[in-house]
Amino acid sequence: MANQGVNRGRRRFLVAATSVVGGAGVAAVAAPMLASLQPSARAQAAGAPVEVALGEIEPGQRISVEWRGQPVWVVRRTDEMIEGLSRITDRLRDPNSEVEEQQPPYAQNEHRSIDPEFLVVIGICTHLGCSPTYRPEIGDPEMGAAWQGGWLCGCHGSRFDMAGRVYSNMPAATNLVIPPYKYLTDDVILVGEDDEEGGTV
Repeated sequence: MANQGVNRGRRRFLVAATSVVGGAGVAAVAAPMLASLQPSARAQAAGAPVEVALGEIEPGQRISVEWRGQPVWVVRRTDEMIEGLSRITDRLRDPNSEVEEQQPPYAQNEHRSIDPEFLVVIGICTHLGCSPTYRPEIGDPEMGAAWQGGWLCGCHGSRFDMAGRVYSNMPAATNLVIPPYKYLTDDVILVGEDDEEGGTV
């Protein structure tokens, strides 16, 4: 009887030990396989939507995030910048954003955004792909007294206003591109994803 108790105890120990080792083996094999199903960090950076906290942006400030390997600028426009948008429409190539591919429908307006205060735009010149410099100062001496703020492409001189609209007679033929985006909350946007209305403010 004593021998049977010892054998049963050993049997239980061996079964338990085998189960633990087998479970660890399954986990060791499954972990890399499951990890391979997830997109890589590089793939996520290349195409995954990007959240941007708007509350951290000061009036007049431009911040840059990366989406699909491109710089996306988010600008918090001042009241003066917003008012300046209507002062220069006669000097713009496409003031009404009629080239539909350049922006989603909810950004086809004078300020080219959901909320006039915040502009979200891809920071690549539509001429040859250079990255324009931010020139927000109204009446900037280097840009001229009528300048209402915007961007200057250092490669070939194209100028864009504070809504990313290109001036007439510039090398760039179209406005800067507005990416898809939507509001997750009043203070957070998601760049790279939208819905029919582009989110709400």
